[in-house]
Amino acid sequence: MAAELDFSPPEIPEPTFMENILHYGLFFGAIFQLICILAIILPIPKSHKMDTESFDMKSSEAIKKPKAASASVNKKPKKETKKKR
Repeated sequence: MAAELDFSPPEIPEPTFMENILHYGLFFGAIFQLICILAIILPIPKSHKMDTESFDMKSSEAIKKPKAASASVNKKPKKETKKKR
């Protein structure tokens, strides 16, 4: 009875080309996800030049906004006069 038992490891077929691509693709995907998570958690300090450029952009936007607000103020009385007629 002991002679009939076969304790050799089962035959495992060689992985195919597509299985290898899937296997390594999953590893690269996991590494990419970890890098993305670390980019969210660990902030990168900005250089001084970037801060001054972003400040200049914000100040120019602030100048444009009051002009747009004043134009809309001028339009409101015209609409009110039309409603009165």
